[in-house]
Amino acid sequence: MIGSFIFENLPCRVVFGSGTLAEAKAEVERLGGKRALVLTTPQQEAQGKSLGASLGPLYAGIFPGATMHTPIDVTTRALAAMKACEADCVVSLGGGSTTGLGKALALRTGVNQLCIPTTYAGSEMTPIVGQTENGLKTTVRDTAVLPETVIYDVDLTLTLPVSLAATSGINAIAHAVEALYARDTNPVTSLMAEEGIRALAGALPAIAARSDDREARTEALYGAWLCGVCLGTVGMALHHKLCHTLGGTFDLPHAETHTIVLPHALAYNAPAVPDAMARISRAIGSPDASQGLFELAKRLGAKTALRDVGMPESGIDRAADLAVTNAYWNPRPLERNAIRDLIARAWAGEPPVAVKTVA
Repeated sequence: MIGSFIFENLPCRVVFGSGTLAEAKAEVERLGGKRALVLTTPQQEAQGKSLGASLGPLYAGIFPGATMHTPIDVTTRALAAMKACEADCVVSLGGGSTTGLGKALALRTGVNQLCIPTTYAGSEMTPIVGQTENGLKTTVRDTAVLPETVIYDVDLTLTLPVSLAATSGINAIAHAVEALYARDTNPVTSLMAEEGIRALAGALPAIAARSDDREARTEALYGAWLCGVCLGTVGMALHHKLCHTLGGTFDLPHAETHTIVLPHALAYNAPAVPDAMARISRAIGSPDASQGLFELAKRLGAKTALRDVGMPESGIDRAADLAVTNAYWNPRPLERNAIRDLIARAWAGEPPVAVKTVA
């Protein structure tokens, strides 16, 4: 039976397909942009310049300095670049780091954003920006940071290395997993969450088997979009809090951290959310949701231990303390010792352990 719920549809235009990057100029014009600053990471600068050339007279310049966790000092430099070239809008080409920088600029200036994702990060669909200063990552939720338009071009993901596709895809699955048991979950978001998990769980092994499988790449990008919508529509819980804590405190890679932590956070919450567990199991085709996601990561060749992505063993206790410092909602009460055990298992790369009782 469906009870009462609130569903808030976020205003965002999506252009999805193959070769849709060619629509960038028309989409900037549609937003009323006259001078667009292109944002990329240093690694994608050449792609950004090529995109800039296709914008013709609308191209104001490029800032190729986006980096993980959106450090405040990088945003300050990007603001200076915006001012110097008199940009009135931004075009973010890349993964979550570049999207995050565009959002940080929109938060401060109100400029319109055209976002062109090249990974499955999903942040292009959310009104959330995470920013880091002095080793602490904080998040801001404000509709001002939601990109006005997103271009999904499957062609841009064809060159995404299999290892990045795997972790970026499981990172996207994490958004949908937590949406299924969010405090403000609703039937519409849950439909998108299960479908997004199903699409990615099916597509990622196909991409690992053949990286140029266009059908699988299309399915994965479609799934990532749905998972991103989930992330933007409802609140998140323990998994995302832990990943923010670990990423910001120890400067760990974002997608890899999500990939490693997800099965453990899900095992922690499992006793409190049997319906969500059933839907996840169905979507990934595994009798045990947390174990199935752990096995999926291993099958894709992704790292399954936090120690392998740079977290020191001495950080386990600190991370456990930080994870319970600020109160936040979670379907299962937050227990410091149980969370410490969860982090220790994730650090060592051990399989997730189901907790039978809810404290």
